[in-house]
Amino acid sequence: MTSPAAAAGRPRLSPRKRAQRIRWVQYALLVAVVIVLVSVADFPQIQKVFFRGDLIHDALTQGLGRAILNTVIYALGAFVLGLVIGTVLALMRLSSVGPYRWLAGIYIEFFRGLPAIVVLIAFGLLPLAFPGMEIPFGTYGTVWSALGIVAAAYMAETIRAGIQAVPKGQVEAARSLGMPAGAATRKIVLPQAFRIVTPPLTNELILVVKDSSLAYIIGLSSTGFDLTKYGRDMASTNANLTPLVVAGLCYLLITLPLTFLVRRMERKAAKAR
Repeated sequence: MTSPAAAAGRPRLSPRKRAQRIRWVQYALLVAVVIVLVSVADFPQIQKVFFRGDLIHDALTQGLGRAILNTVIYALGAFVLGLVIGTVLALMRLSSVGPYRWLAGIYIEFFRGLPAIVVLIAFGLLPLAFPGMEIPFGTYGTVWSALGIVAAAYMAETIRAGIQAVPKGQVEAARSLGMPAGAATRKIVLPQAFRIVTPPLTNELILVVKDSSLAYIIGLSSTGFDLTKYGRDMASTNANLTPLVVAGLCYLLITLPLTFLVRRMERKAAKAR
């Protein structure tokens, strides 16, 4: 039985040609949308609101370097703390001791369910709840602690998956040679697990960098301001969004290289398989 297209004398398109035609239609729609946006955009107003030259100059020369440095310090400190706590939690989740597994599970589910901004506010208000209490390193310690314990909840599951990916035969071989369980974990399991989970942990670092933008909520000092606080203050002072655009571009300068690094590591890992 012949198809209607064949009966009408029209050649039937192959799947490849049909996919090509659909792709060209999508390209045409994209070009049409771009043309419409360009035709209706008020470029002088956009430049005035988002890309004012004098404010770009002011943003680049009035403390931007300090803001970038503080953002990096906040992110790295929180990441290191989260990595340490996350490793302990991952080991607790895999422990044969029931209470360890339960405590780690409660911690992970609790802090994965809380927004980072809520934890930051809570840590910022701790001195009010406990008079005389001081978190070490002041504002830095507050941001590190709040973001670190949240990041640890996510890293713990990543590290646990990496540990479980290490072949059990290697641990059994080490134990058969008389190596204690703790030494086998430190010297054999964890090094391999971290090699496996390096790409996803780098993704976690990117998320911590972005979460550090919430630090402004606890009220940063003039020496502790991050990129978001810096951009917000300048934008409010000048009633213009250009400083925030500059701050956003600086975040991209930090996170995009990490994103490319993750993709490169993932490609290498895929080839190794």
